[in-house]
Parts: sequence; structure tokens; C-alpha cells
Amino acid sequence: MTTSMVCPACGSSDISPFYVVSNVPVSSCMLLDDAAAARAFPCGDLRLAVCECGFITNAAFDANLLNYSQDYEETQGFSPRFRSYMTELASEWVARYKLAGKTAVEIGCGKGEFLAELLRRGVGHGVGIDPSVRLERVDPALNDRVTWISGMFPADYPVLDCDAVVCRHTLEHIAPVREFLRSIRQAIGARTETVVLFEVPDTQRILEEGAFWDVYYEHCSYFSVGSLGALFRRTGFEPLSVRRTYEDQYLVIEARPTAPKPAAVASDREIMRTAAQTFSDTQQKETQRWRDRVRRVAASGGSTVLWGASSKAVAFLSALGDQAGNVAAAVDINPYKQGHYLAGTGLRVGDPKELLDIRPDLVVAMNPVYLDEIDAGLASLGITTTLEAL
Repeated sequence: MTTSMVCPACGSSDISPFYVVSNVPVSSCMLLDDAAAARAFPCGDLRLAVCECGFITNAAFDANLLNYSQDYEETQGFSPRFRSYMTELASEWVARYKLAGKTAVEIGCGKGEFLAELLRRGVGHGVGIDPSVRLERVDPALNDRVTWISGMFPADYPVLDCDAVVCRHTLEHIAPVREFLRSIRQAIGARTETVVLFEVPDTQRILEEGAFWDVYYEHCSYFSVGSLGALFRRTGFEPLSVRRTYEDQYLVIEARPTAPKPAAVASDREIMRTAAQTFSDTQQKETQRWRDRVRRVAASGGSTVLWGASSKAVAFLSALGDQAGNVAAAVDINPYKQGHYLAGTGLRVGDPKELLDIRPDLVVAMNPVYLDEIDAGLASLGITTTLEAL
């Protein structure tokens, strides 16, 4: 079956839906102050569809349902593992593209941690654009070298007169991806030496692993190595490198402005189309496996806790259905999440120290990348339990 919509990445109408889920929370990173508000949070539908070009979109996405504000708490910067990765990537980019003393603009900078890291690694001046930026959480030592725009590109910052354009984990939130990249190319203008540095989740991994916890409403656009490179070529950029990072969870693309190549085709489009068609069965098996796992813990009189109150947690709990009630709590090392509630289920987010009272029989890590630091956190609390990762 095909839809009548046009692919946001290439313009083709050859788009086939392969995964449909109704009534999922439209935002998985919003901080809710009480459980009732969290349970009543607005929902939307997922209708993932794969194009002949290899790009995947949520054909049911409605941008009007989302509100990116200062209450959107997306940062992973409290994790030592993630901070190490940010430092490594920032250092690499500054050195490779000779950005010391130069100007970098980050579109979708979140709370500003990565832009701050670029400045610490040598970038001379930075501009951060994001409606969720919170100035009180920015290192004051950097104030004279950074400009914060609490808004959106291009509406609130239309010209990119800079040496580097950085955009990490934002493009997957943009539905009209071709239009968005074209606006960046136009904003750069004649500066052909400007380097463009993007990072997005790797969709091939999600599909092949049946990782249903990595599919949520805010992510309306899904990329593979090939479809990401082809999109950049179509919109006036020449990729210098496209590679997997962060234990193959992310894709990083580095590019320079050039003339558009409308006929650009993804080299892995058949791989992606095949993976999309098998995702439904794979995710059903994974969903059932975790439903059974949580049920068994509850049946034995034990309790399950999620470590990581992230988008993955919201998606995971939504998929558990009636078994979500057998999850006792979620904990997170981010103090700005603690004491709030997850959209959809209304599960409370606590400090890991609260596990001393819960004494869980199963702790589910929302990302295997953090297993070592979670294990260390449990050991520091003197808690002996079963730790498993999604």
C-alpha cells in the first residue's frame, strides 16, 4: 500500500507505510508537574512510511501539536559518558576544520552544552539558537563569547555568516527536511568554506534491532547513512564524511556548501526498505519480550525501575501497555527531571538515591551505552539487583 503524500526528502510519491501506532505522547521530554497532567498529556499517531529514496517519515506527524519551550528537558549532559563523547567530538571538529578563533552557529542548541564545549576547545565566538535554552544554566565564564537566541531558525536568525553551522539531534525533529536544509544553504550564501556539521540517530540500527523505544512522536524524520548523504547533495551540500558514532547509535555528517544535485540517490535505499518491512515483526517480538520480563518480576513479588527518564522511557512505557503499571518508578541523574512526571503514564521521576527505599529486583537501563556508569551508581548506593539494558 502507498500513501498519496510526497516524500519530504526527495519529492517522490512512492511512499509505503510499515509501522502504525495510535495515541502516543506528542512530547517525551516535557517536564510535567503532576501525574494527572502527565497522564492527560496530548497524544498523536505514528505512521512511519519509507520512501523509495530510503528516507523514513511519520506520515501522521502534526507539528502544531508540539511546543518546544524551556520546559523541554532533553539534555544528556549530566552523564559522564555523554560529556566525554561531547568533548571528543568538539575537539575533533575544532581541529579538523581549523575552527580555533572562528565563529560557530548551533541550530537547536538545547541547553547549550555542546556549543559551550566548542568554545572551550577553541572556537572564538558562538551563537546558539533554541527555544528551550536556559541562560541560567550557561557557564557565565563564556558569556562574552556567545550569543543566545531563544527562538527558531530561520525565523529568528535568518543569516548564517559563520565558519561552521552545527546542528545535533535537531534534524530528526524537522518534518520538511529538504526545505529546512535549503534554508540553511540559502542562509550561508556565498561562503563556500563554511563547514556544516550535523548529527542524527542512525535509523538502520533502530529498524534492525526492533528498537521500538527509539521511535517517538517528536522524531518525524529518520535517516540512514545513504539517505542522509543524498539529502545533503540534493539541497546544495557536498558531504565530506558520513559515519556512525557513539557505539553506532548516531550518524555524523560533515559537509561543505556546493551546487545542488537533484538526482542524488541513497546507496542503501534497498537495505532501508527491506529493514522497514521487517521492523514490525522485530519490534513486536521485542515488545512482547519486555512485557513478559516485567510481568515475571511483578508475579514474583518484585519491582522494576527504569534508569533514565528519557524519550526512550516514554516510548518503552507506552509500548508496555498494561504492564507499564508494574514499573515502580523511573530515576535519572539529571536533577532537573527529578520530582516530575513522564508524559503518558504519569510515572514519577526520582533521584537514584530513592532506590534505597524501593530496592528494585530489576533495573532497566534505557541505553546500553550507560551500563557501566549505572552499575557504578548502583554499587555506590550499596544496591545489589539485576541490571539489564534495552
